[in-house]
Formats: sequence, structure tokens, C-alpha cells
Amino acid sequence: MAHVLVEDGLFAGTDPPVLAGSRCSSCATVAFPAASRCPGCAGTVVSRVPLPTRGTVWTWTDQRFAPRPPYHSPVDGFEPFVVGYVDLGPVLVESRLIGPVSIGDEVDLRLLDLDHGITGFGFGRVEP
Repeated sequence: MAHVLVEDGLFAGTDPPVLAGSRCSSCATVAFPAASRCPGCAGTVVSRVPLPTRGTVWTWTDQRFAPRPPYHSPVDGFEPFVVGYVDLGPVLVESRLIGPVSIGDEVDLRLLDLDHGITGFGFGRVEP
């Protein structure tokens, strides 16, 4: 099934979903989203790498106001959602969190249907 992605380049693949990051060949810093210059050493030799699809919730909060563009509020108006940082090992990823989560929970990557026919991503708790 084809997806209209929230932003080109975020994914290494969508079936199954895998996020794309970048790794610096000089200092091994991993970044998300993928970057053309290393945020650690400013090196320009970086390669695109798939990121782990499981991690742990590092922290989270309720998003109670509409984010800045390119965010589009749903047709029915903005509704608060949970956002947090997920520790994937080599990098922390800011993401929407799906369902109830606690700091330290193991989560996995999922496609997230956003309003306006757009597909994004989120992390949901892995059930034991």
C-alpha cells in the first residue's frame, strides 16, 4: 500500500516501517532525521542508515497546543496528544507516543495515520 508520507526522507522503508538516520564516518555520531552534515563534528561524509525499530521511552509530555507548521490541525480542530523522546540506542528520536506509556517502557515503531491523508510515525508500547 502506498503512503503519502509526512516528509520525504524520514523513512528507510514503510513495510515494515523503519526510520532513516545518518551516521558520520569521522566521529560515528548518528542523527535523526538524516542530515548532510554531522551535528557532532560538522563533518560532511555521512551515510544514510536504518535506525532500530525498538527503543525505550526516555521522557514524555502532553502536547496541549497546536505545533508550528508544517503541522496541520485536524479538520475538527486540534486535540492534545502525547509526545516524547525514544532512546533507540545510537540516537534519541522525538516522536508521538501511541497509547499509555511510562518512562522506561519498551516501544516499537508504527505508522501513524494523520489527518489530511498523511502518514507519519509514532511509537507504541510493546506488550509483554
